[in-house]
Amino acid sequence: MKVWIKYVIGIVLGIAAALLLPTDVPAVSTAIVTIQEFFVRFGRYTLLPLLLFGVSNAVYKLRSRKMMARTGAWTAAVIVGSSLIITAVGVLSILLVALPRIPITGEKVTEVAAIDIKSLVMRLLPYSSFETLLDGAFLLPVFLFAGLIGGGCATDETASRPVIVVIQSAYRLFYSIMTFFVELLSVGMIAIAAYWMMSAKPAFAAKTFMPLTVMLLVDFVLIVGVLYPVLLRLICKDLRPWHVLYASICPVLAAFFSGDANLALQVNWRHGRESLGVHSRVSGVTFPLFSIFGRGGASLAAAICFVVLLRSYSPIGLKVFDVLWIFLVSFGLSFVLGGIPAGAPYILLTVLCTAYSRGFDASYLLLRPAVPIFCSFAAAIDAASAVFGSYIVGVKTQRIEHIDIKHYI
Repeated sequence: MKVWIKYVIGIVLGIAAALLLPTDVPAVSTAIVTIQEFFVRFGRYTLLPLLLFGVSNAVYKLRSRKMMARTGAWTAAVIVGSSLIITAVGVLSILLVALPRIPITGEKVTEVAAIDIKSLVMRLLPYSSFETLLDGAFLLPVFLFAGLIGGGCATDETASRPVIVVIQSAYRLFYSIMTFFVELLSVGMIAIAAYWMMSAKPAFAAKTFMPLTVMLLVDFVLIVGVLYPVLLRLICKDLRPWHVLYASICPVLAAFFSGDANLALQVNWRHGRESLGVHSRVSGVTFPLFSIFGRGGASLAAAICFVVLLRSYSPIGLKVFDVLWIFLVSFGLSFVLGGIPAGAPYILLTVLCTAYSRGFDASYLLLRPAVPIFCSFAAAIDAASAVFGSYIVGVKTQRIEHIDIKHYI
């Protein structure tokens, strides 16, 4: 059975459980929350060792074959380009379609979230490089550590041969373990989907956020179902762009219902290799970098939500300066969300509200009930971007082995 079918079955069972079980009973809701947290941890469990040895192996191979600059340039260009396109789609859609106002409430601010860029920079270089293996949220430090190991091995291959053998053996081992965890996560999707439905149920019941949900759905379909296949046709001259969309079904489902970029990373990684045939030397670099920096979905969701809040508070139309400010700040801050694998769009929305000020500092509280919905769409768009982006890099660097669609996992 295809992996994505197993995930669909788990998701359907989870949603049914959330609708049928008395989730308003504390014991039931607590059980769902506990089981969901267990499986999110389960989904992340093998990530750091896989990342350490996978990135080391990929960087070693790229450097030894003098492909590092080309692969890095294409990866950076696709990440920046996709984030730019996604943010532009979000801003244009909310400017063209005026969503209904969100009713104003008198809720008070208790704690303001922020993006601490200084802290992120300091976490890149802890006092001991081994401390990078202790942080399961911010993946960039361990990526840099692994890159140094792989790059060092490529400098003197003869002296590093024993280390290279260990790295490649460990990578194959942890990749095999990861495939087992990805398979079992289909069972965990029951609890993850049940928790998502339980969290989103109040927003659906209120019906206030349905227009916002529809807009996010339309943007998702436009980006993933139309724009990305067209870009594949133009950039890669691919006559079958829909097969990449098919390969992204499982990663998109995992990302949507978990809302967790780190959990979705392993699902992405496996489908990129075993369905699309992206070589390990490319997939070992592109998928982690997309998970860390490719957060255009968060930028889109935050920009749309922020404009909705502005229009809810004031009937005055947006000026050109305001539109440019929203676009540039959302786009720019999307690259520093790597330390927030889950809930990043809401954090970004909070930062936009507090930075814009003018009496809108606490306006983000109006959308707190809809957080599970717009964070899910953001994560799904980012997961699809990683699959399509890694495929483009694989094609342009000629490090891809095309697999017949009937053999996709």
